[in-house]
Amino acid sequence: MRFDEIYDATYRGALGFITSKCRCIADVNDIFQETYMELYRVLTLRGVAYIQHEAAFVRKLARQKLALHYSAAQRLRMFVSLQGKNDDGDEVPQDWEGDFLTADFSVNLVLLETARQYITEKPVSVQKIFYLTYEAGFTLAEVAAALDMNESNVKNKLYRTLKELRLLFEEESL
Repeated sequence: MRFDEIYDATYRGALGFITSKCRCIADVNDIFQETYMELYRVLTLRGVAYIQHEAAFVRKLARQKLALHYSAAQRLRMFVSLQGKNDDGDEVPQDWEGDFLTADFSVNLVLLETARQYITEKPVSVQKIFYLTYEAGFTLAEVAAALDMNESNVKNKLYRTLKELRLLFEEESL
């Protein structure tokens, strides 16, 4: 029962923190799950009185899981990337499989794959904005806070990418 209370109180903050620190959107769900599995383990072993400050404790666990997830070899690959960089200098992951495009509606599978591919070619910051907005259901203000960006910058990246997608689909339909 205490686990559920802590989870409900820290879910959005932890998801925003983990997303902002991940180098690849595909890693977010794994690290998030590992964080809360560790929280459950700590509560089971140490008891509910062990945790004084819930949000700080969950953030500490998330930091640990992030560090473990990105081993020394993975960190080295971040600096010597075989995948290449985009215009912003961010790594463009090739294995990203975001699901936010299928969340609440069904679409033509060809259009879906086109949109997914287009977004994977965008900077990681744009991918994170799409993930937090459409998969996690964050407001734009929450996305800005989680990614430590100005809200206007988040809006600009989101709306510019959506406009580009609309133009892309209009061109393909001609």
